[in-house]
Amino acid sequence: MANIFKVLHSTCCGIDVHKRNVVVCLLKADEFGEYTDIIRTFSTMTPDLENLKAWLKEQGCEKIAMESTGIYWIPVFNILEDAFEIVLSNAKQIKNVPGKKTDPNDSRWIAKLLALGLINGSFIPPKELRELRELTRYRDKLIAMRTSEKDRAHNILESCNIKLSSVATDIFGVSGMAMMKALIENNVEAHPEVVAELAKGRLRNKIPELVKALTGNMDFHHAQTLSMVLDHLAFLGEQIAKLEQRIEEKVQPYQQEIELLDTMPGIDKISAQSVIAEIGTDMSVFETPERLASWAGLSPGNNESAGKKKY
Repeated sequence: MANIFKVLHSTCCGIDVHKRNVVVCLLKADEFGEYTDIIRTFSTMTPDLENLKAWLKEQGCEKIAMESTGIYWIPVFNILEDAFEIVLSNAKQIKNVPGKKTDPNDSRWIAKLLALGLINGSFIPPKELRELRELTRYRDKLIAMRTSEKDRAHNILESCNIKLSSVATDIFGVSGMAMMKALIENNVEAHPEVVAELAKGRLRNKIPELVKALTGNMDFHHAQTLSMVLDHLAFLGEQIAKLEQRIEEKVQPYQQEIELLDTMPGIDKISAQSVIAEIGTDMSVFETPERLASWAGLSPGNNESAGKKKY
């Protein structure tokens, strides 16, 4: 039976990516849809990926397609991106039909879909934006970790029946930190009246309440645990500050865009940096606002069959 699809890429490659190796199908097709292919396996060690790159160049490969498998596609993409046009696709969109599933068959299937132009590529920002994205996402992780540690400090104090957070708005301010360190140093022998005198500014107006709040049952175990939490918080603060500095350096070319985003309600400088890191500044890659909304997960899905909508 004649192939009803038009071959768009006569020489292309499909790569099935794994942690330790990649299975590569170099596909050559004629205008009638007749295929010849070569299957090879390369390890994911850098020298072998460089050999893969050289081999594909020798074969006159025009385009490469592969799945976005975990993080394992990233080093493969980084090595090949300067020499080939690469289409990275969601695994769900190019899943092979049921049958004999093998790595060579998967790579061959990917190559055939690419040859016929049936793969929709994922958005892959340029290298400088990918690096910025790594930094902003790591910052989010560290901030979440810092929040978790602050919650842990609150829980330790509550378990000792020390109600510092009921009186002080922010127990991690200058006054709160001084009082927690005093509790750690003295724990069982800490005198609430002495610790309360460490309050600064307007909090001194609440010293009688602080004395009551600081009257608890902190023992050596709680003091040591709280000390570890505060040390970790200090370390996280240092790391976040370093990240902020690196991010500031990376976003220098995008200052105009960041300032413009910062004028929008609900978006501050930090959010603007993250927006630039995630979608870049070239909106032509999304073609329409609707596609950008869909890519960002803000567009509801539509699953309807036989007049019935499925949710």
